Amino acid sequence: MKNMFISDLHLEPESLYIVDLFIDFLLSASAKSNNLFILGDFFEVWIGDDDNSPFNQKVVSALQKATQQGLKIHIMHGNRDFLLGKRFFRETGCQRLPDEYVINLAGRPTLLMHGDTLCTADLSYLRFRKKTRNWFVQKLFLLKPLRKRQEIAMKMRAASMAHTQTVTQEIMDVTLAEVERVMSKHCVQDLIHGHTHRPAVHHFPLNDKPATRTVLAPWHKEGYVLVYDSEGNNDLLVLR
Repeated sequence: MKNMFISDLHLEPESLYIVDLFIDFLLSASAKSNNLFILGDFFEVWIGDDDNSPFNQKVVSALQKATQQGLKIHIMHGNRDFLLGKRFFRETGCQRLPDEYVINLAGRPTLLMHGDTLCTADLSYLRFRKKTRNWFVQKLFLLKPLRKRQEIAMKMRAASMAHTQTVTQEIMDVTLAEVERVMSKHCVQDLIHGHTHRPAVHHFPLNDKPATRTVLAPWHKEGYVLVYDSEGNNDLLVLR
């Protein structure tokens, strides 16, 4: 059995090479004993399950085929695709993960997160996140016509790009105090997350024991899959 972890694919019609790379990966990974964990920002934007664009349908169909062949796919909401809803998960056969989820990797409890809530220094983003994760705000947004939602999404993407250009990388990165707090809350020494686009494996002491924080790489021009086998050995698969 293999457990595979990916994050931050940011799939969109303008990134067809990455989409095809992902679909090819799904074909090779579709085995009954394998688990695929997608830790947020799978899509660049998702404005509702009723958006039946050809692009969205292409990705949904690929996921559906993979799960029907036996691949277990687990998806966590990111800051870009937090509106993935019940219809999406029903049609694809994927399982929804909560924002903080602990799995067992060869006897080691490991915390999975998207990672955005670890960036506690980015106060403006956290305020935005709190507002957009409100169920009533989401309901009002989803009641709007599809074209209106597309316009709003475009404005939000522009605002997000402007924000990242004016805020330092340190502010947009995780804060160690929050990492330690969340890991201690879940009684784990290992954490895997994405979001920051700063792939690395960080080693640090936590509660007088060695701890690791693995940051997954985004899919820009290549694909990156962190693979754990049944004995807990891990390897990074690079897709081109």
